[in-house]
Amino acid sequence: MFQFLKYIQPTSYFSLKAKGELIFPNPDLLPAEIINQLIFDNAFSSNKSSKADLSWQAIQNGYIGDCTPIILNESIPIQDEYRFIRKYFNKVWALYCLFIRLLSFKNPFVEVIGWYKSIGVTRVASFEGIIISKEELIDDFQLLHKRPKISVIIPTLNRYDFLKDILADFEKQDYKNFEIIVVDQSDNFSTEFYKNFNLDINLIRQEEKALWLARNTAIKKSKGSYIALSEDDVRIESNWLTEHIKCLDLFNADISAGVFYSEGYQIPIERSFFAVAKQFATGNALLKKEVFYEVGLFDRQFEKGRMGDGEFGLRCYIEGFKCVSNPKASCIDVKASSGGLREMGSWDAYRPTKWLSPRPVPSVLYYYRKYFGNKSAFFELLKTIPTSIMPYKFKKNKKLKVIGLLLSLLIFPIIIYQVWKSWHLASIKLKQGSSIENLLKFTP
Repeated sequence: MFQFLKYIQPTSYFSLKAKGELIFPNPDLLPAEIINQLIFDNAFSSNKSSKADLSWQAIQNGYIGDCTPIILNESIPIQDEYRFIRKYFNKVWALYCLFIRLLSFKNPFVEVIGWYKSIGVTRVASFEGIIISKEELIDDFQLLHKRPKISVIIPTLNRYDFLKDILADFEKQDYKNFEIIVVDQSDNFSTEFYKNFNLDINLIRQEEKALWLARNTAIKKSKGSYIALSEDDVRIESNWLTEHIKCLDLFNADISAGVFYSEGYQIPIERSFFAVAKQFATGNALLKKEVFYEVGLFDRQFEKGRMGDGEFGLRCYIEGFKCVSNPKASCIDVKASSGGLREMGSWDAYRPTKWLSPRPVPSVLYYYRKYFGNKSAFFELLKTIPTSIMPYKFKKNKKLKVIGLLLSLLIFPIIIYQVWKSWHLASIKLKQGSSIENLLKFTP
């Protein structure tokens, strides 16, 4: 595919191969009804660039079929690389790529000319899932008829005021064959709290405040052939489990990755349709239990850190499990102001609470370097560190992002120390190796 993606999406799942192959399909082998919904761009200087562009469009617009992946034996012309970036990303990223390329001692004449030729390219609006879903062709879901047992896993820490709401939502589920395993790490632990709900609750008391230990313990204790992952500060509709099951059935998928959206907002347009999942979050998902037998449990190197769910999702992707982003099994992220990861000091990956704390959280660099290598990890830091200077609540404000970039220049020595500290601690984690248990040894 387009090589400039390594500068602006250096740690994307899709930059790696699943079962030895890229996720992007060969457009020559796509069904006519799919190709007809895509736009062939003949403004690229080479036909192979136009085909690569079609492949990108297909995935971004929700193509989830099985198809031989695209293979590009020759590199894409530089001017087409810049055209692609301008077409799908903010024009600032084209300038950013030019800057990186020049610093990398690429031919300055070729780079500047390629960048200049792309100046007139108009950015494409957000993808809206134009590809027709198979859902329109199916009205009978066999998996629903089989009524498989589902084990819903909810770790909780000092959030009873929020936990009561999500448990009340589970009482209203229209799918009934499930158990809920709550792993409670709260300081004010109360068994009486759980007697207020008409649910099949398997309550586990955990003294150690450890998120991934909690989820792993619950998976080991689960009775269901499917695992649903939820959280203590989200809200769901009464058909949440049903929609997850239908997604697995519809696409013959292994994982249904539900969509989050913040309270008071709606699902973003680019995530409002079924698509191959670009990420995995443990707060909203349903997956076959057998997935854990193949890839292992969650890596405990991420305790009190971030990216543990992203790392698990990447393992699933690499092993070839089909993971579908499912907007119909969405949930509202309430974002509780206390409890949970906030009490472990790692609620945000890139915004430390103290000036001399590592930036980002070391587990983030452990993840990036382990799977994508040091070079890609560096590009990810270059892209994300400057914009992380501003507080989280302003992360979508473009003007404040620019201010953050300027501030990062002023406090550059401090940022260098923060990043060095994170890199060093990540190196220790890499030397220690992963802490991933095999579920098979816990199966009777």
